[in-house]
Amino acid sequence: MMKVQIYGSGCPKCQALAANAESAARDLGLDVEIEKVTDLKDITRAGVLMTPGLAVDGELKSTGHLLSVHQIKQFLL
Repeated sequence: MMKVQIYGSGCPKCQALAANAESAARDLGLDVEIEKVTDLKDITRAGVLMTPGLAVDGELKSTGHLLSVHQIKQFLL
């Protein structure tokens, strides 16, 4: 199972990124676990300097941007 981490405080952009990630996985028919990481120490340890951040299977893909469903699909393929 693929794991997607959403890094952020839970702000509206972070919530929207999580929703877009769920939509992208659903559209692709993938079995994905989405983890929301809100602890500041964990966020900085992952290398996220600007939120929201997105990682796929532990590999940081984006920081500081609200990615679209289409953009996230590219990371999941």
